[in-house]
Amino acid sequence: MMRKFVKSKLKWVALFGVVLSTVSLFFHFLLAVYTGKSVYEYQTSITLFRWKPVPENAGYLRTVAQDRRLWNPVRPLQYLHPLANPRRNYEAPALKTNGFIFVRIHGGFHDIRNSICDAVVVSRLLNGTLIVPELQSTTSSKGISSDYKSFAYLFDEDQFIATLAKDVVVERTLPRKLKAARRKKEIPVFRVPRSTSTDFYLQMVLPVLKRHSVVELLISDGGCLQAVLPPPLEEYQRLRCRVAFHALQFRQEVQELAAKMLIRLRASGQPFLAYDPGMTKDALAYHGCAELFQDVHAELIQYRRLWMIKRGIARGNLRVDSVKQHLNGSCPLLPEEVGILLHAYGYPSNTIIYVSGGEVFGGQRVLIPLHAPFENVVDRTSLCTNSELMGIYGQERYPAEPPPHDKPQFTKEMKVDTSGPRPRPLPPPPARPKYPYNVEGWWGWVAEVDKEPEPTITELRTKAHKLLWEAIDYIISVEADVFIPGFDRDGKGHPNFASMVMGHRLYQSAAAKTFRPDRYPRRNSGPPRRSKHNMGHIHPQDP
Repeated sequence: MMRKFVKSKLKWVALFGVVLSTVSLFFHFLLAVYTGKSVYEYQTSITLFRWKPVPENAGYLRTVAQDRRLWNPVRPLQYLHPLANPRRNYEAPALKTNGFIFVRIHGGFHDIRNSICDAVVVSRLLNGTLIVPELQSTTSSKGISSDYKSFAYLFDEDQFIATLAKDVVVERTLPRKLKAARRKKEIPVFRVPRSTSTDFYLQMVLPVLKRHSVVELLISDGGCLQAVLPPPLEEYQRLRCRVAFHALQFRQEVQELAAKMLIRLRASGQPFLAYDPGMTKDALAYHGCAELFQDVHAELIQYRRLWMIKRGIARGNLRVDSVKQHLNGSCPLLPEEVGILLHAYGYPSNTIIYVSGGEVFGGQRVLIPLHAPFENVVDRTSLCTNSELMGIYGQERYPAEPPPHDKPQFTKEMKVDTSGPRPRPLPPPPARPKYPYNVEGWWGWVAEVDKEPEPTITELRTKAHKLLWEAIDYIISVEADVFIPGFDRDGKGHPNFASMVMGHRLYQSAAAKTFRPDRYPRRNSGPPRRSKHNMGHIHPQDP
């Protein structure tokens, strides 16, 4: 009896299990039928491969109105068109000028553009013949291509001369006698600061120009003339615009490569956004933003700030509360903050973001927080090959690097003398070679000497290459559907690369959508207000 009871109980348990399994399969089948469509839509919205052209039927859920808000130009400003032509009686330059004006320009990409604009205005003001400016970043670089000389390494020289034919007289080089006198340093030289007034040129430089028929202007501060000219000189202000937006065209090879990269950016049929971090070493040091980094980069920034304080470039204490500076808007927006702003404004995770503005201090590691919410973050290296970049460099020579200064020198006096009754001690071992200078940081000498080492040939060549890199980034940023800057000041407190891009976009198309994030704290709460003149710009709230 006991065995029969156990067997019957097991049969009921087995039967209950079979029924339960059948019911479970039935419910799973119903779940698959009624939720299959939504699961399919969810799966198709996932980007399976980064930087892959997205097909048109990808199934995005964004509405047309939302796309229009994110990407379309600002309607109220579509009817504004730039006009930099002269308004009043504007005389052509006189055939007989007061002399030649030779200009040497030091600095980076944005310094060069600003300085050339000012040099043209000064030449018009003094009725002088402008010699095509010499860019020290290219002339001091050894081994770069001989196909492009100085100004022509970056810009189209013929376009520059032809565009300014009705404004100033431009010559390619000095006459032979004056060129020889310049080599002997027999011509007067003026080192002019950024905000030099027009009175200085009329009272100090013009008499010397008339007396010697030639002067040399050395510009190393990103400009040589005051930013806002007096009202009687408003035509000179328009001349600046003609130089910046018409005369300064990049050479053909640079424009062609930038055009190819723009085609690749738009290959998916989607608009793209350009982002300039503005996180350069000098800008971080000048504004006291070292503590935004938590590693050796903070020490490097502090060392750079000390160097700038000693030379009068930066003011204030060495130790600055970086958190307070950041909250006050004196530091660049971090990549994670830019990602939060874009995500909050409605940009989806598959938005194509082009990182421009040259090198970012700290490398790609700093941009990792931006890659997390946005999958398609690209830069110059993602859109062109090394061979294409070598094509714009031209045929370069690669001379042998000189031996480092710290290499031990062995002389005859260091030979071991074994004569005598007892052997003499061996000479001390040679000095351990130091690590080579690293362009990103001063790794080899940050704690050893206070003097910056002389740049190597490779570093000088890379400095010239960076001008071409930023020229490509400049073209792409101006042509982008949307532009957002992380910072608008450089390592001297002056407008930087992003400021030039915003100005060019405003001139070329006032309706182009350009965001200006408000980095400054507000006294009263509430959402930031927009300017009624340009709804695409986010302006600081008035106090």
